[in-house]
Amino acid sequence: MKKGIAASKGYAIGYVSIKENEEIIITNDKVKDTKEEIERLVKALDISRTQIEEVKQKAFENMGEEKAAVFESHIMLLEDPEFVGAIKLEIEDNKTNAEKAVSSVSGTFLSIFEAMEDEYMKERAADIKDVSNRIVLNLLGKVKSLEIQEENTVLVAEDLTPSDTAQLDKEKVIAFLTNIGGRTSHSAIMARTLEIPAVVGMKDITSLVKNKDFVIVDGIEGNVIINPDKETIKIYEEKAKEYKKEVEELKSLIEVKTSTRSGKRIDVAGNIGQPEDVNKVIENGADGVGLFRTEFLYMDKDKLPTEEEQFESYKYVLQKMENKPVVIRTLDIGGDKKLSYLPLPEEMNPFLGYRAIRLCLDRVDIFKVQLRALLRASVFGNLKVMFPMISSLSEFLKAKDIVEECKKELKAENIKYSDSIEWGIMVEIPAAAVCAKELAKHVDFFSIGTNDLIQYTLAADRMSEKVSYLYEPMHPAVLSLIKMTIEGAHGEGKWCGMCGEMAGDIDAIPTLVEYGLDEFSMSASSILGAKKVILDQE
Repeated sequence: MKKGIAASKGYAIGYVSIKENEEIIITNDKVKDTKEEIERLVKALDISRTQIEEVKQKAFENMGEEKAAVFESHIMLLEDPEFVGAIKLEIEDNKTNAEKAVSSVSGTFLSIFEAMEDEYMKERAADIKDVSNRIVLNLLGKVKSLEIQEENTVLVAEDLTPSDTAQLDKEKVIAFLTNIGGRTSHSAIMARTLEIPAVVGMKDITSLVKNKDFVIVDGIEGNVIINPDKETIKIYEEKAKEYKKEVEELKSLIEVKTSTRSGKRIDVAGNIGQPEDVNKVIENGADGVGLFRTEFLYMDKDKLPTEEEQFESYKYVLQKMENKPVVIRTLDIGGDKKLSYLPLPEEMNPFLGYRAIRLCLDRVDIFKVQLRALLRASVFGNLKVMFPMISSLSEFLKAKDIVEECKKELKAENIKYSDSIEWGIMVEIPAAAVCAKELAKHVDFFSIGTNDLIQYTLAADRMSEKVSYLYEPMHPAVLSLIKMTIEGAHGEGKWCGMCGEMAGDIDAIPTLVEYGLDEFSMSASSILGAKKVILDQE
C-alpha cells in the first residue's frame, strides 16, 4: 500500500496508464535575427490561442461554465502586454531564442506566484506553467495532447496541468494519481469538479507502477493498493458502493434548510473568488454567499477595475442569488496578493503591514470606486459588506465615514442605493476578537476569518513546512477567541459567521455549533457535507 494526499473523495478500481512527459530541450543558443525570432513567437502564440479555445470548449462540455472560465485567463495571459512584452524584450535585448525567453520570463512569474500563500494565486501559478509549456511546445513543433482510449483508466503522472484535466474523458478516466501536488493544487481542484477520486503528492508513484497494473485508489484515506488480491478487491468494491450511496444521500440535502435537532436554524453559505463561481454555490444548495473575495476582480488586469466593471460583477452575483444574502469583502490586497500596476512598499513583514483596510483607508481614491460600485449594486439583492483586517474600532468608523461620503455623492447624482445594507467586519486579528464586545456595538455582523486568525494567534505560518505542525485550528487559544467573538456579537443582538477553512471542517463543526455560530461559509464542494453534520447536532 502506498500513501499520498487524498485530494478528491471516492474509490476507483482500474488499470494504470502512465502519462509520459513530453521531452523539452531548450538551448541557450543566441539568435542573429531578433525580428524573425519574434515572428516565430507570435506564430506560436496564435497557435496556442487556437488550441486553448478548443480546450475551453471541452472544459465547458465536461465541467461547465465555471471551470471553462479558467481558460479565459490562459488566453488573457497570451495577450498580457507585461508577460508577452517581457518575452519580446528578452529576445530583442539579449538575442535569446524564443523558447529560452518564454522559459526565463515564465520562470520569474512562477517564482512570484508559487511563493504566495493564497490558494487562488497558487492556481494561477499552474496556469502560467501550463500556458508557457504550451507556447514552448508549439515553438518546437511538438503536439500537446492527452488521449485516453481505454475504459477504467487510472491516470498516473508527475503532475497534471489545467489543460490536461480539462481534456479528461470521465467515461474512461476513473481516477488519477500524481507525484506532486496538494489538496489546493489545480489538478486536485479539477478532480473534485469532475467528481473522480484523486491521490496526489505521492512522490514516486510513476516509478512504482507500470502500464496495465491493476490498482485500487482510495480517495478517502489517500491510499493506493497496487495489484491487490481478490479479497482486498472485494472489500473496496463494497466501500465504493457505500460511498456512492452516501453521495446520493448528500444530494438529497440540496434543498434542505439546515437546522440542529433542537431547531436552531443555521445558514450554510459558499465562498467565491470570481462572479461565475456563484453557479457552483447555487448548485450545492447554499443559503447565500458568505465571502466574495473581490481582490480577484483586480487581478489578471493591467490596471484598476473601473466602477462600472465592479458594479456589473456585484450585480451579477446579487441577481443570481435571488435575494439570498451575499457578503462581499472589500479589497484585500497586500501580503501575498500584489498588483503589478499598484506598487506597494517593501516590508519586513508584509502580512502584518500595509494591506487590506489599511491600504484602503490610505488610498481613499481606490476605496471609493469600490464602495460606489457596491452601493449601486445593492438595489439588486441582499447585500452585506465586510471590511478585512480590522484591528480597532477607529478603522471601522473611518471606513463607514467614507461610505457616507459615497452615499452623498450618489444621492447628488440621483443614483439609487439600498438603505438596508449590513456593514460588518472580518475578525481575523486577535485584537478584534478580544475587543468583540465593544466592536459589536457598532457593526452589523462579524465573519471570522480563521485562516489568518489561527496563524496570527499561534505565530505559525501554515504554509511553512517546518512549523505547520503548530497550525492547529482546535488549539484552546484559537477556540477561546472564536467563542469570545460569537458571544460578543450575540451580546449586542448581532449575528456571527465564519468564512475560513475551519467552517467546512467536519471535525470542527460540532464545536462551532455548540458555541452558537450562526453562519458557516465554505467552498462549494464542502456545503452538503457540512449540512449533514449540522443536522446531526443537538
